[in-house]
Amino acid sequence: MKELDLLKKDWQNNNAFEQISDIEIYKMLHQKSSSIVKWILIVSIIEFVVLNGISFLLNDPKYDAFMRMHPYINFLEKFNYVVIIVFIYLFYRNFKSISVLNSAKTLIKHVLKTRKIVTYYIFWNIIIGGITGALSFIEGFNDGYDSGSTALGNKGKTILEANCFTIIVVALLIMGIIWLFYKLLYGRFLRKLKDNYKELKKIDL
Repeated sequence: MKELDLLKKDWQNNNAFEQISDIEIYKMLHQKSSSIVKWILIVSIIEFVVLNGISFLLNDPKYDAFMRMHPYINFLEKFNYVVIIVFIYLFYRNFKSISVLNSAKTLIKHVLKTRKIVTYYIFWNIIIGGITGALSFIEGFNDGYDSGSTALGNKGKTILEANCFTIIVVALLIMGIIWLFYKLLYGRFLRKLKDNYKELKKIDL
């Protein structure tokens, strides 16, 4: 936002242009905010298409069989698709709303709203990824444990207890990787929206 600060200081050196400077700065911030939200929408759509496209292309019969054996994990996966589509719709609606605004105060509200939605979107993916990953790991282990429990005898209980810790570690690891992915993907957009919010707070239109 350095260019905006320099522009504002330059204009405010002349009192006759103080109001014009606020209006022009608002227009710039409005354009930038609209562009950021548009890119959030575009990236979320690309992310949805690419990740699900890769999953479709790498379709594994064993994975399909696993999902049929554990329908609630399959339900969570399908439910996640619905939630992500809802988030994409919210990004689209925010973009359309911001693109026609003419009030700094209203734009501030929409910038804050967009940041919240993106934050909720990131947390949702972290949580659902951790839950789905942990459940898949648990059920995969249980399937193997049930098939080999007779041969393991008393050692089976010890192995099960040891893997409870492994399950927690795996869940946290999955959530950490997802957090890093979305931090890299959407972190820059959130920082820009925060900068825009700070500049808009200085304007009284």
